[in-house]
Amino acid sequence: MKMFVEPSEVFLHRDFVDFRKSINGLVSIVEDEHVRDAYTGTLFVFCNKAKDKLKILYWDKTGFALWYKRLEKQKFKWPSKLSSQEFELTYQQLGWLLSGYDVLGHEPLHYQSPI
Repeated sequence: MKMFVEPSEVFLHRDFVDFRKSINGLVSIVEDEHVRDAYTGTLFVFCNKAKDKLKILYWDKTGFALWYKRLEKQKFKWPSKLSSQEFELTYQQLGWLLSGYDVLGHEPLHYQSPI
């Protein structure tokens, strides 16, 4: 069984979220802070402060679904030091994130010739 059907977009919320928030609280973050429509089928990914839990919120055409993952011994590689409030991930990058890889750890380098 596939959990997600190739979502059109995946957005990662940079700031840590109080995990007592459930569907309504997370929808509020999506619509108020990100000014996005939560009813599009887009996946929205949230992390707790300890970086050992993720929640993924999405609309599946009949209602909201909330997916939860807890790591037992490791931490997710969360891009908390980057400047943007949200990041768009590819579906492949989401898979990497869920597998423990750092998908946003590299920023482009800008060099100028000394000449």
